[in-house]
Amino acid sequence: MRVGYIRVSSVDQNIVRQLDGVEVGRMFTDTASGKDSDRPKLDELLAFVRDGDTVLVHSMDRLARNLDDLRRLVRTLTGRGVRVEFVKESLSFTGEDSPMATLLLSVMGAFAEFERALILELQREGIAAAKQRGIYTGRKPALTGEQAAQLRERAAAGERKSDLARAFGISRETVYTYLRTTAAAGVAG
Repeated sequence: MRVGYIRVSSVDQNIVRQLDGVEVGRMFTDTASGKDSDRPKLDELLAFVRDGDTVLVHSMDRLARNLDDLRRLVRTLTGRGVRVEFVKESLSFTGEDSPMATLLLSVMGAFAEFERALILELQREGIAAAKQRGIYTGRKPALTGEQAAQLRERAAAGERKSDLARAFGISRETVYTYLRTTAAAGVAG
């Protein structure tokens, strides 16, 4: 069976162009960063494919942005008798690959990893420059100061964190974050 794998980093990215015109019997699509291989649809794909199947991916950086993850995933798949094809690079891996194919996987994977590192560095530089100009303030707080005070009072009175999260329209983790910042401010002050 020909199985497609698509990964986009955000919901608004176009998934159509990745395997457009490539016939597949089953498609797995993740909306997640490629920084690691902890992705639900990738896990489903790994559980689904069998000996003799072919996994088609638009490009190596769609499967992994980390060279170690890329090599591990390709080895895992080919070790189970699954052929891996990268459409953009016109490369296929079967587990019985030539030294040149192995080198190309490593070199191309290293470029994908380098590109991700470069993107993160440029992002950090852009944020730092925006902060210097005073135009980057970060994410808007989930609660106003008054709401945060109410949250803390209700938590101190023993109200359940999940009930507070529902009441304020925030996640439980955000409730805990507000309570931790209060505790840290109390210790520091």
